Amino acid sequence: MTCGHCVASVTKEVSQLAGVTNVTVDLVAGGTSTVSVTSATAVDPDAVASAIDEAGYELVPAAR
Repeated sequence: MTCGHCVASVTKEVSQLAGVTNVTVDLVAGGTSTVSVTSATAVDPDAVASAIDEAGYELVPAAR
């Protein structure tokens, strides 16, 4: 993600998932941005990946 439009696209797609109450994107232009999802219930990680893909980006799981 490189701009506010990118953030808006990801936020819109992920926000549409059942149970999601908030989506925050820490934009790192030219690097790996972080998407944080707050939800009332558990959200399927595959659904999040699919929503991010729908916005035109790829989910890269955080290193543990």
